Amino acid sequence: MNTNSLIKNTLDSIPKANENAKRIVGLVKENGRVTGYKLSDETFVQKEEAVQMAKQGQISGVGIAHRGNNQYLKAVPNGQENDNLGNLPSFSPENYTN
Repeated sequence: MNTNSLIKNTLDSIPKANENAKRIVGLVKENGRVTGYKLSDETFVQKEEAVQMAKQGQISGVGIAHRGNNQYLKAVPNGQENDNLGNLPSFSPENYTN
């Protein structure tokens, strides 16, 4: 089993993205923890809202995972390192007002 398959197996689901789905282009972090995301349309959403959006097909390239009772997004492996969520730029919560 290759690395991409192993990573995909850690995801609870990989929602099918709509044709006009947004991409995550940045992470909002507080004290080193992801609390939200910057989307390709320049909007910021909190982590919980992003999970719901992904489930509805409104965010592409991500799967849903969980730790305890908390759900979060992970990049779906596609062989490109530059779009993995951990490699995206980070923003502090003061950068957005949503």
